[in-house]
Amino acid sequence: MGYRVVSIVRDHARERGAEPALTGGGRTVSYAGLDERSSRVAQALRAAGLGYGARVGYVGKNAPEYFEVLFGAAKIGAVVAPVNWRLTPAEIAAVVADAEAPVTVVDAGFAALAPDLPGQTVLTGDDYEKWLAGYPAEDPGFVGEPDDIVVQLSTSGTTGVPKGVQLSNVNFSVGERMAARWRLDATSVSLVPMPLFHIGGTGWALAGLYAGCRQVLVRDIDPAALVDLLERERVTNAFVVPAVLRSMCEVPGAAGRDHSALRAITYGASPITTDVLRRALETFRAPLFQLYGMTETTGAIVQLDPEDHDPDGPRGHLMRSAGRPYDWVEVRIADPVTGEERAPGEVGEVLVRSDQNTPGYRGRPQETARLLAGDGWLRTGDAGYLDPEGYLFLTDRIKDMIVTGAENVYPIEVEEVLASHPDIADVAVIGVPDERWGETVKAVVVRRPGSALTEEEVLEYARERLAGFKRPRSADFVDALPRNPSGKILKKDLRAPYWKGAGRAIG
Repeated sequence: MGYRVVSIVRDHARERGAEPALTGGGRTVSYAGLDERSSRVAQALRAAGLGYGARVGYVGKNAPEYFEVLFGAAKIGAVVAPVNWRLTPAEIAAVVADAEAPVTVVDAGFAALAPDLPGQTVLTGDDYEKWLAGYPAEDPGFVGEPDDIVVQLSTSGTTGVPKGVQLSNVNFSVGERMAARWRLDATSVSLVPMPLFHIGGTGWALAGLYAGCRQVLVRDIDPAALVDLLERERVTNAFVVPAVLRSMCEVPGAAGRDHSALRAITYGASPITTDVLRRALETFRAPLFQLYGMTETTGAIVQLDPEDHDPDGPRGHLMRSAGRPYDWVEVRIADPVTGEERAPGEVGEVLVRSDQNTPGYRGRPQETARLLAGDGWLRTGDAGYLDPEGYLFLTDRIKDMIVTGAENVYPIEVEEVLASHPDIADVAVIGVPDERWGETVKAVVVRRPGSALTEEEVLEYARERLAGFKRPRSADFVDALPRNPSGKILKKDLRAPYWKGAGRAIG
């Protein structure tokens, strides 16, 4: 019959119901408890008139209620649509309206949002518990088809209402293989710090639930608290973004804590520097996995394994790669305009074909057509190349490439060099307008605490290590770089002040 996301909770409740599934919000829910509570959610949603294909909104931080809603919706053929709670109230309401969700479960911490959301809202806490208690714990029994949509995540776009990325049972069907590749099994304790409205949250947690292990849900990112959690909860596996991993390495005394339970730290969602990788290996003394993917590919499609994380070894250059595609994933590099395939070592747009590719954006046929290249291929919008061994090296987002004179500069190359400066805590490289060259390279730098680093010192450091056309011609200093929830730097926001009135789009 094929893989069904809803089978996760049903199968584990039957086979190992007493085992813990979720820890968060001051409670731990067993697999049997998750099955029982999600059945009550299903009955409540059905009583509200929801059925196959209906969207159920969720606005809240990481908590067991999200998975109760996810599986409850799946038990009637409905679709959970978590919303980025970091958006403004008006933006959140617009996303819920765009999803056409008749019911939205709202974290009690966001109660002020509820009156402005369309449809019925249910606040977690007493309101939610009364809602569940009013319905029997009877599983409606919906099974559905492999192509049925089960989760709708939103893109982290910076203009307009985010697009709803539809993810199906088939898209999540690699759960068993993913769990094995990430060293997750029934004995694991998996840390889930990424927000659940992000594929790095929902996708990672579903893989752990598929394996039958306990998920430790993190509501707020606090690097020191995360280091404590690793030790206190005897965490075996964790997925974090590079910015958080770097901050965890900087927590005083982190290297001296007991990390003996760790089996692996998995990271991804944004570029990482060799310096951060080296520090993570020294601090946590655990194998590292790097993942590359996107919401539209249901998360990871390429992986760099622990044996390739050897910065000082003969194959240390592989740490600059994203890794190799999974066995069930095809990757090709193509000219972004003509679609012609590029040879190994030649930069082009990364295209991917696998069962993980989304069927498209909900209600956005034009955007879906731009995303899907035909014959099963999906355009990632990322620039990169494959080496002769099949390792994927990402050079940047296509739109972030800097064209200075007749030369292409990929910011990540420059960022990698500057990040190795001992007084630079964080850095982003952007193109800014120049009358002679069209664009020149600018570094936006966050100094380490106590540093008095100057612009000239930054430029001199680059001058000694980069080709002339790649070197920054200027450097600005900021307290922090703007990032989206996945940790990606919002380069559009950084570029905007410099391109205002310049007559060029900066998207």
